[in-house]
Amino acid sequence: MLKIIACDDDVAFLDRLHRMIDRWSIETGTAVDVALVTRGEDLLARHAASRADIILLDMIMPLVNGMDTARELRQADTAVRLVFLTSSPEFALESYEVRAFDYLLKPVAYERLAQLLDELSSMRPAATDELVIKTSFGYHALRLSDIEYAEARNKHVVFHLRDGRDIEALESFRSVEDRLEQNAVFFKCHRSYQVNLRNIDHFDRTDIVMRSGACIPLSRSCKQGFQDAYFAVRFEGGRH
Repeated sequence: MLKIIACDDDVAFLDRLHRMIDRWSIETGTAVDVALVTRGEDLLARHAASRADIILLDMIMPLVNGMDTARELRQADTAVRLVFLTSSPEFALESYEVRAFDYLLKPVAYERLAQLLDELSSMRPAATDELVIKTSFGYHALRLSDIEYAEARNKHVVFHLRDGRDIEALESFRSVEDRLEQNAVFFKCHRSYQVNLRNIDHFDRTDIVMRSGACIPLSRSCKQGFQDAYFAVRFEGGRH
Protein backbone atom coordinates (compact mmCIF):
# COMPACT_ATOMS: atom_id res chain seq x y z
CA MET A 1 0.00 0.00 0.00
CA LEU A 2 1.42 3.35 -1.10
CA LYS A 3 0.32 6.09 1.29
CA ILE A 4 0.00 9.58 -0.18
CA ILE A 5 -1.05 12.86 1.45
CA ALA A 6 -1.94 15.77 -0.84
CA CYS A 7 -2.24 19.26 0.65
CA ASP A 8 -3.65 22.22 -1.30
CA ASP A 9 -6.12 24.97 -0.39
CA ASP A 10 -7.88 24.52 -3.76
CA VAL A 11 -10.46 21.77 -3.18
CA ALA A 12 -11.29 21.45 -6.90
CA PHE A 13 -7.60 20.94 -7.71
CA LEU A 14 -7.32 18.28 -4.99
CA ASP A 15 -10.27 16.44 -6.49
CA ARG A 16 -8.66 16.41 -9.95
CA LEU A 17 -5.35 15.31 -8.47
CA HIS A 18 -7.06 12.48 -6.59
CA ARG A 19 -8.71 11.24 -9.77
CA MET A 20 -5.35 11.21 -11.56
CA ILE A 21 -3.75 9.24 -8.72
CA ASP A 22 -6.63 6.75 -8.85
CA ARG A 23 -6.10 6.39 -12.61
CA TRP A 24 -2.40 5.68 -12.06
CA SER A 25 -3.30 3.16 -9.35
CA ILE A 26 -5.59 1.26 -11.72
CA GLU A 27 -3.16 1.36 -14.65
CA THR A 28 -0.19 0.13 -12.61
CA GLY A 29 -2.02 -2.20 -10.22
CA THR A 30 -0.60 -0.30 -7.24
CA ALA A 31 -2.74 -0.08 -4.11
CA VAL A 32 -2.87 3.50 -2.83
CA ASP A 33 -4.27 5.24 0.23
CA VAL A 34 -4.79 8.94 -0.53
CA ALA A 35 -5.56 11.55 2.13
CA LEU A 36 -6.59 15.06 1.06
CA VAL A 37 -6.09 18.07 3.35
CA THR A 38 -6.35 21.82 2.79
CA ARG A 39 -4.12 23.18 5.57
CA GLY A 40 -0.52 22.64 6.57
CA GLU A 41 -1.39 21.86 10.17
CA ASP A 42 -3.80 19.16 9.01
CA LEU A 43 -1.04 17.65 6.88
CA LEU A 44 1.33 17.50 9.84
CA ALA A 45 -1.30 15.93 12.07
CA ARG A 46 -2.29 13.36 9.44
CA HIS A 47 1.32 12.37 8.78
CA ALA A 48 2.00 12.02 12.50
CA ALA A 49 -1.03 9.75 12.90
CA SER A 50 -0.32 7.60 9.84
CA ARG A 51 3.04 8.09 8.20
CA ALA A 52 2.89 8.70 4.45
CA ASP A 53 5.30 7.48 1.79
CA ILE A 54 4.75 10.54 -0.42
CA ILE A 55 3.59 14.08 0.39
CA LEU A 56 2.32 16.40 -2.35
CA LEU A 57 2.36 19.92 -0.92
CA ASP A 58 1.16 23.22 -2.39
CA MET A 59 3.86 25.86 -2.11
CA ILE A 60 1.52 28.85 -1.73
CA MET A 61 -1.29 28.62 0.83
CA PRO A 62 -2.96 31.13 3.16
CA LEU A 63 -1.99 31.37 6.84
CA VAL A 64 0.87 28.85 6.85
CA ASN A 65 2.54 28.46 3.46
CA GLY A 66 3.99 25.28 2.02
CA MET A 67 7.61 26.10 2.79
CA ASP A 68 6.91 26.74 6.48
CA THR A 69 4.93 23.50 6.64
CA ALA A 70 7.77 21.64 4.93
CA ARG A 71 10.32 23.02 7.40
CA GLU A 72 8.23 21.78 10.34
CA LEU A 73 7.72 18.45 8.61
CA ARG A 74 11.46 17.99 8.14
CA GLN A 75 12.07 18.56 11.86
CA ALA A 76 10.07 15.40 12.55
CA ASP A 77 10.71 13.33 9.42
CA THR A 78 13.80 13.52 7.25
CA ALA A 79 12.91 10.56 5.04
CA VAL A 80 9.41 11.09 3.61
CA ARG A 81 9.37 11.87 -0.13
CA LEU A 82 8.24 15.49 -0.50
CA VAL A 83 6.96 16.89 -3.79
CA PHE A 84 5.91 20.53 -4.14
CA LEU A 85 2.93 21.69 -6.18
CA THR A 86 3.57 25.13 -7.71
CA SER A 87 2.27 27.47 -10.39
CA SER A 88 5.71 28.89 -11.14
CA PRO A 89 9.05 27.11 -11.65
CA GLU A 90 10.73 30.02 -9.83
CA PHE A 91 9.48 28.68 -6.51
CA ALA A 92 11.07 25.32 -7.22
CA LEU A 93 14.48 26.73 -6.30
CA GLU A 94 13.34 27.10 -2.69
CA SER A 95 12.51 23.40 -2.49
CA TYR A 96 16.18 22.43 -2.08
CA GLU A 97 16.18 23.92 1.42
CA VAL A 98 13.80 21.22 2.68
CA ARG A 99 15.21 18.43 0.49
CA ALA A 100 12.17 18.11 -1.74
CA PHE A 101 12.38 15.21 -4.15
CA ASP A 102 10.81 17.11 -7.05
CA TYR A 103 8.04 19.54 -7.96
CA LEU A 104 4.93 19.40 -10.13
CA LEU A 105 4.03 22.45 -12.17
CA LYS A 106 0.35 23.42 -12.18
CA PRO A 107 -1.80 22.59 -14.04
CA VAL A 108 -0.49 19.10 -13.40
CA ALA A 109 -0.35 16.85 -16.46
CA TYR A 110 -1.28 13.21 -15.89
CA GLU A 111 1.79 11.94 -17.78
CA ARG A 112 4.13 13.96 -15.54
CA LEU A 113 2.37 12.81 -12.36
CA ALA A 114 2.42 9.17 -13.48
CA GLN A 115 6.13 9.35 -14.27
CA LEU A 116 6.84 10.77 -10.83
CA LEU A 117 4.71 8.19 -9.03
CA ASP A 118 6.41 5.39 -10.97
CA GLU A 119 9.78 6.61 -9.76
CA LEU A 120 8.73 7.23 -6.18
CA SER A 121 6.93 3.90 -5.78
CA SER A 122 10.04 2.04 -6.92
CA MET A 123 12.09 3.83 -4.26
CA ARG A 124 9.72 3.20 -1.37
CA PRO A 125 11.42 1.38 1.54
CA ALA A 126 9.86 -1.82 2.83
CA ALA A 127 9.52 -0.46 6.35
CA THR A 128 10.41 2.45 8.58
CA ASP A 129 12.39 2.49 11.80
CA GLU A 130 10.88 5.71 13.15
CA LEU A 131 7.61 6.74 14.74
CA VAL A 132 6.48 10.36 14.29
CA ILE A 133 4.42 11.60 17.25
CA LYS A 134 2.74 14.87 18.21
CA THR A 135 3.95 16.36 21.49
CA SER A 136 3.39 19.62 23.35
CA PHE A 137 6.59 20.99 21.79
CA GLY A 138 5.85 19.95 18.20
CA TYR A 139 6.25 16.83 16.11
CA HIS A 140 8.99 14.43 17.13
CA ALA A 141 10.51 11.35 15.47
CA LEU A 142 11.39 8.43 17.76
CA ARG A 143 13.64 5.59 16.68
CA LEU A 144 11.68 2.42 17.36
CA SER A 145 14.74 0.67 18.77
CA ASP A 146 15.04 3.46 21.38
CA ILE A 147 11.54 2.83 22.76
CA GLU A 148 11.50 0.48 25.75
CA TYR A 149 7.75 0.57 26.30
CA ALA A 150 4.67 2.74 25.78
CA GLU A 151 2.22 3.51 28.58
CA ALA A 152 -1.35 4.84 28.40
CA ARG A 153 -1.67 7.79 30.75
CA ASN A 154 -4.54 10.30 31.07
CA LYS A 155 -5.82 9.77 27.51
CA HIS A 156 -2.31 10.26 26.12
CA VAL A 157 0.71 7.98 25.68
CA VAL A 158 4.07 8.19 27.44
CA PHE A 159 7.03 6.65 25.63
CA HIS A 160 9.73 5.40 27.98
CA LEU A 161 13.07 5.40 26.17
CA ARG A 162 16.19 3.32 26.71
CA ASP A 163 18.20 6.42 27.66
CA GLY A 164 15.85 7.15 30.57
CA ARG A 165 13.82 9.91 28.94
CA ASP A 166 10.02 9.95 28.99
CA ILE A 167 8.19 11.66 26.11
CA GLU A 168 4.45 12.25 26.18
CA ALA A 169 2.53 12.03 22.90
CA LEU A 170 -0.74 13.92 22.59
CA GLU A 171 -2.36 10.89 20.96
CA SER A 172 -4.57 8.01 22.01
CA PHE A 173 -3.09 4.68 23.04
CA ARG A 174 -5.21 2.93 20.39
CA SER A 175 -3.67 4.91 17.52
CA VAL A 176 -0.16 4.37 18.83
CA GLU A 177 -0.47 0.61 19.44
CA ASP A 178 -1.66 0.00 15.88
CA ARG A 179 1.23 1.96 14.39
CA LEU A 180 3.85 0.29 16.59
CA GLU A 181 2.74 -3.24 15.75
CA GLN A 182 2.89 -2.43 12.04
CA ASN A 183 6.49 -1.28 12.24
CA ALA A 184 8.39 -3.20 14.88
CA VAL A 185 8.58 -5.90 17.51
CA PHE A 186 6.07 -4.46 19.95
CA PHE A 187 3.46 -6.38 21.91
CA LYS A 188 0.46 -5.16 23.91
CA CYS A 189 0.84 -7.10 27.15
CA HIS A 190 -1.76 -5.16 29.15
CA ARG A 191 -4.57 -2.73 28.36
CA SER A 192 -2.26 0.15 29.30
CA TYR A 193 1.16 -1.09 28.14
CA GLN A 194 2.95 -2.06 24.97
CA VAL A 195 6.51 -3.36 25.24
CA ASN A 196 9.46 -3.60 22.88
CA LEU A 197 10.19 -7.32 22.84
CA ARG A 198 13.87 -6.67 22.18
CA ASN A 199 14.26 -4.57 25.34
CA ILE A 200 13.01 -7.16 27.85
CA ASP A 201 15.33 -8.51 30.53
CA HIS A 202 13.10 -11.28 31.87
CA PHE A 203 9.49 -12.13 32.74
CA ASP A 204 7.37 -14.45 34.84
CA ARG A 205 3.68 -15.34 34.92
CA THR A 206 2.49 -11.90 36.04
CA ASP A 207 5.19 -9.34 35.22
CA ILE A 208 7.67 -8.29 32.55
CA VAL A 209 10.92 -6.67 33.65
CA MET A 210 12.54 -4.38 31.12
CA ARG A 211 16.29 -3.82 30.81
CA SER A 212 15.89 -0.53 32.67
CA GLY A 213 14.37 -2.41 35.60
CA ALA A 214 10.84 -1.16 34.96
CA CYS A 215 8.22 -3.76 35.93
CA ILE A 216 5.29 -4.04 33.51
CA PRO A 217 2.13 -6.06 34.30
CA LEU A 218 1.36 -9.05 32.06
CA SER A 219 -2.36 -9.72 31.65
CA ARG A 220 -3.47 -13.33 31.98
CA SER A 221 -5.30 -13.12 28.64
CA CYS A 222 -2.12 -11.92 26.90
CA LYS A 223 0.26 -14.46 28.43
CA GLN A 224 0.33 -17.11 25.69
CA GLY A 225 0.42 -14.60 22.85
CA PHE A 226 3.19 -12.69 24.58
CA GLN A 227 5.32 -15.81 25.09
CA ASP A 228 4.91 -16.82 21.45
CA ALA A 229 5.88 -13.34 20.24
CA TYR A 230 8.80 -13.04 22.66
CA PHE A 231 10.42 -16.35 21.72
CA ALA A 232 9.83 -15.69 18.02
CA VAL A 233 11.84 -12.48 18.37
CA ARG A 234 14.57 -14.03 20.50
CA PHE A 235 15.15 -17.14 18.45
CA GLU A 236 13.81 -16.43 14.98
CA GLY A 237 14.98 -12.86 14.34
CA GLY A 238 11.70 -11.10 14.93
CA ARG A 239 8.22 -10.72 13.51
CA HIS A 240 7.65 -9.19 10.08
